[in-house]
Amino acid sequence: MLHSTWHDKVKAELAPHYFAKINTFLDQVYHSGVVYPPREKVFAALQETSFEATKVVILGQDPYHGQGQAQGLSFSVPDDFPAPPSLKNILKELESDIGKRDHHDLTSWAHQGVLLLNACLTVPAGQANGHAGLIWEPFTDAVIKVLNQKEEPVVFILWGGYAKKKKALITNPTHKIIESAHPSPLSAYRGFFGSKPFSTVNDYLEQTGQLPINWLH
Repeated sequence: MLHSTWHDKVKAELAPHYFAKINTFLDQVYHSGVVYPPREKVFAALQETSFEATKVVILGQDPYHGQGQAQGLSFSVPDDFPAPPSLKNILKELESDIGKRDHHDLTSWAHQGVLLLNACLTVPAGQANGHAGLIWEPFTDAVIKVLNQKEEPVVFILWGGYAKKKKALITNPTHKIIESAHPSPLSAYRGFFGSKPFSTVNDYLEQTGQLPINWLH
């Protein structure tokens, strides 16, 4: 279910048999209706970015609920899909901060150590937050907790009120937290645009002896 470098660490933070409960939940929801992302991509964020490689976390709320959009990576969609509103604003801020990125699939960020984690890993078709509060939050909180225990510095990017609530899980002073408004059109002009998160991340990574992220790749 998980990349091997995450499995034991996350399991230790959860109640006994929690992984079995997740599998039961997945069996039920994927057999009873249309759910995104495809089941084989539910844990894509943890499969694409190992625990050891993670040096940046971008926390989203839940997957896109339209057909073909969700990839198991927060905010990312395949390149042949138009950018949804929040991703469009992320790319607009990136262009203002560092430069223009022409593609919407963020997998290359994941391969550079950016964990693109949603708090809920599944969503029913057409029902934003439809699986909120059912199974995922203890699991994804556990992911944040094990990252909090890392000795190497990690940058946590928390966009919007929901993500900022996770700040309470990040207690290790080794790590850096970047907060702003959410990139949604409803809030992007209230503190997201102009926040320069991408250059701020790279400055911190370089200060701590780590390779910066090529955000344009």
